[in-house]
Amino acid sequence: MTRILAYRFSAFGDVAMTAPVFREFLEQNPDVEIIMVSRKNFESLFSDIPNVIFKGINLDDYKGIFGLQRLANELIKEFHPDMIANLHDVIRTKILDKIYRRKGLKVFKINKGKEEKEHLTDIWNLNKVQLRKTVERYADVFCEMGFKVELSHQLRPTSTNKSGIGFAPFAQHKGKMLPLEKSYELVKILAQKHKIYFFGGGKEETETLEKWESQIPNTKSLSGKLSLTEELNKISELELMISMDSANMHLASLMGTRCVSIWGSTHPYAGFLGFGQSEDDVVQVSDLTCRPCSVFGDKECYRGDWACLEELNIQKIVDKI
Repeated sequence: MTRILAYRFSAFGDVAMTAPVFREFLEQNPDVEIIMVSRKNFESLFSDIPNVIFKGINLDDYKGIFGLQRLANELIKEFHPDMIANLHDVIRTKILDKIYRRKGLKVFKINKGKEEKEHLTDIWNLNKVQLRKTVERYADVFCEMGFKVELSHQLRPTSTNKSGIGFAPFAQHKGKMLPLEKSYELVKILAQKHKIYFFGGGKEETETLEKWESQIPNTKSLSGKLSLTEELNKISELELMISMDSANMHLASLMGTRCVSIWGSTHPYAGFLGFGQSEDDVVQVSDLTCRPCSVFGDKECYRGDWACLEELNIQKIVDKI
């Protein structure tokens, strides 16, 4: 058995994207085991993948260089890895890489394509092209180690009995989020024919969604009510998920559920479309030359009018369904 120690600490959606890659890689290489080191609360993402051992940690316990030194030593002592896969490539993981190299371990890291992404999000660059998908970038790390891995980019439904539509109207950044009044109108239209389940988290989101539930018949808010495991189970039972370019799209991918995704200042060209999701299910204002202006949706709108979201016609979303 070859043992690979892999780490990726955040963001939630990016960690979720590693799971379908691990599944297909390990099916094609059954004599490999992956130790996945990440934040404790992400464990459910990997619970049904054979040959993955999840090691959840609290990063606050390992602050600074000495803390990371301690973490590196603990992981070696507990797991005795043969190789290291850095799937994050940030300062913290660069330090871990250095420690492991000093100990004689071979370290392989993701190529995030930073310069290409900077060029893609330059608003004066009119020649926008599709960059390598993030899931392929994860797979590349294992190929560099000498393994064969070919991703299917196919959804694998985990449940056969599917009904209802899930809707996750929130995202971490404004540049990724359909204005709430548009989302509300969309739900009013869809709930006439379909049962709609709301997904969210945190106090404000939960309050908003519970208000919607009381105002729009045939809807149910699950915000703040489910553990991650329960949320994944519910998503697996849905006919369809509607999500912004956010973690919920990747959770749908993980459970083999089709997702209609809404994109504002970000763009599938940056490589973050959910694993196995169809380009046909992407909803965006495609004739804005300034898009994408951001890889993560965290920049202010340089035009000041958020046209990429304000001009998005919700009928486009209804038509996909």
